[in-house]
Amino acid sequence: MLTAIIALSVLAALFGLLLGYGAIRFHVDSDPVVEKIDALLPQTQCGQCGFPGCRPYAEAMSRGEADINRCPPGGESTIIALADLLGRDPKPLDPEHGEEEDVKSVVYIDEQTCIGCTLCLQACPVDAIVGSAKQMHTVIAEECTGCNLCIPPCPVECIHILPIREEIGTWKWPFPDDMQPGVQVKNGTTHS
Repeated sequence: MLTAIIALSVLAALFGLLLGYGAIRFHVDSDPVVEKIDALLPQTQCGQCGFPGCRPYAEAMSRGEADINRCPPGGESTIIALADLLGRDPKPLDPEHGEEEDVKSVVYIDEQTCIGCTLCLQACPVDAIVGSAKQMHTVIAEECTGCNLCIPPCPVECIHILPIREEIGTWKWPFPDDMQPGVQVKNGTTHS
């Protein structure tokens, strides 16, 4: 018994050393610009930009193969941040890739109607839907990004869009119209 424990411990140590050496020897440095672009994107992995996720879109932008205005979930604020980072002019959101929504949303599955076909599970890019075949499914609201990619494949139309309720964590004070940055108010001062 003691011999088996010692043998397994030695094997574990050897494999640990081998993995540690491999991690150092085959380390791949990533492009810091891609990391910065990826950090600005909303990480919804929705694919509305034409790429399979936020990271491939960031890589394409850093190579100059994709424009900065293809991310509907990020909206205008993300486009402005990307333009500032990359030194490009901001552009309006490309309508070919979707529209920016004023109200953030999540999806809800009517569990009484759900037939358990798993098509929504396969379509969800962030695994926010749980369930199994021939069983009801439900959405983990905290994980749902509101990309709505699960709605088209549903054969019984049991998935509905719900706006996110404003709570303490999601509510933002509305910005007064006359105090927007760069706008002159009556006394001649400019806010920035």
